[in-house]
Amino acid sequence: MIREMKLQDVPQVAALEKLCFSAPWSERSIASELENDLSLWLVAEEEDVVVGYVGSQSVPPESDMMNLAVAEPMRGRGIAKRLLHELIRNLWEREMCGITLEVRASNAPAIGLYRAMGFEQIGIRPRYYVNPKEDALIMRKELRDADFIR
Repeated sequence: MIREMKLQDVPQVAALEKLCFSAPWSERSIASELENDLSLWLVAEEEDVVVGYVGSQSVPPESDMMNLAVAEPMRGRGIAKRLLHELIRNLWEREMCGITLEVRASNAPAIGLYRAMGFEQIGIRPRYYVNPKEDALIMRKELRDADFIR
């Protein structure tokens, strides 16, 4: 099940952050997103366990995807795709026109997912990531049409 993140999800989301990212967000930072009217964070839950999440911040009419992660044992089951689809649907309903993200240049599975979901590379941020140092691809999806809803 995919739903909006709640305060009680924060410890599990923070734990996934630590497992998935070299510079994880703190519990405090994640919790603060729940108080931000410009933020939307969703979780994928199975049997009361958060197995994935995605977060965004918007400055209408644009949105920036912050983080997307799925627990390693749950990868390959389409959870990231469902999270991203639900995020895009929610942003479309909130009248956002586009969504942008950064992804490690070496993260082929994520890049493949984003391309399959209609994102296009629009630039590079040199040395954006620090541990290890690596460029980020900047990817964007226009939300002018509703093809993703069909």
